[in-house]
Amino acid sequence: MIYIQEGNLMVNVDNVEHTFKEGEFCLLQPNDLLTLEGKTKTITPFLHFDIFYKNNRELSFPTRSGQTDLTMYAHLMQPRLNELAGIHVPFRFVPQRPVAFKEKMMKSIGLWLEADLLNQLEANQIIADLILDLLKEMESFQLPKYQKPQSLNWITSYFSFHLADPLSLKDMALRAQLSPSRFSAVFKQYFGTSPHQYLLHLRITHAEELLHNSSFTTDEIASYCGFANIHHFSKAFKKVTGESPGSFRKQQTASISL
Repeated sequence: MIYIQEGNLMVNVDNVEHTFKEGEFCLLQPNDLLTLEGKTKTITPFLHFDIFYKNNRELSFPTRSGQTDLTMYAHLMQPRLNELAGIHVPFRFVPQRPVAFKEKMMKSIGLWLEADLLNQLEANQIIADLILDLLKEMESFQLPKYQKPQSLNWITSYFSFHLADPLSLKDMALRAQLSPSRFSAVFKQYFGTSPHQYLLHLRITHAEELLHNSSFTTDEIASYCGFANIHHFSKAFKKVTGESPGSFRKQQTASISL
């Protein structure tokens, strides 16, 4: 997030140039291919931040000059705010209360530069408030007719939250803002398997964990893992693992006893 405090800033996003003037705001999101150039003497305070939690975020890094092909780093890419259903935040955005927005932004920058834990926690809180305000303001925006292909970095968390729900391909495609056929194609290209098989893998993995580490009945585990009934669960589990849920649990119990 950039605030143009003085001067003019040229921002080239995906080979399209945009000039920002004093008092304007710019939001750049993951997977934007961009260059920045001060066309005059400029002062442009900025915030570089992550909003979404990713369990491998410690491996992420700011992209370097000339680093334009990030295919091999797709698993490290942070989700875009525009992946939220019904939300579109343009890179040139105008807050409803620009002065208050600027003051909050500048305060968070100052607090972060203090390099003190409490100040940095407060800075993070202010940033979260800024993004929340921005999303509320932008919620009613119409999505553009053309959208870049969406990242699917959010899919594992989405599936995990809905593991017990009867997710359909239509549900997944709606969340991705794609047609079911397009979603299936993009998903397979991204993960190397179909959405159904990927979800089944997560469900079986979770079932194995519950069979190994809990005292839940197989009926309860079937329900927690999104299977229609115990018969459906047993059949799917055996097809993937080669053994029944009961046999798997007995082997795990035996190995612990040994």
